[in-house]
Amino acid sequence: MLPNIGWGELLVILLVVLLLFGAKRLPEIGKALGRSIGAFKEGLKDGEQESKASEDKEKK
Repeated sequence: MLPNIGWGELLVILLVVLLLFGAKRLPEIGKALGRSIGAFKEGLKDGEQESKASEDKEKK
């Protein structure tokens, strides 16, 4: 996904995020991000199912 980012760059990014949001908010942000990714994946799965269903109807 991000092939040009190494460990050093990731460490700098994490430190900047820590400075911006603070240590207490990081777990909340992580949970929200995890929920968002889960909802996005579920939406993709639903879209694929609807697409297959519409293709099946067109074939009949």
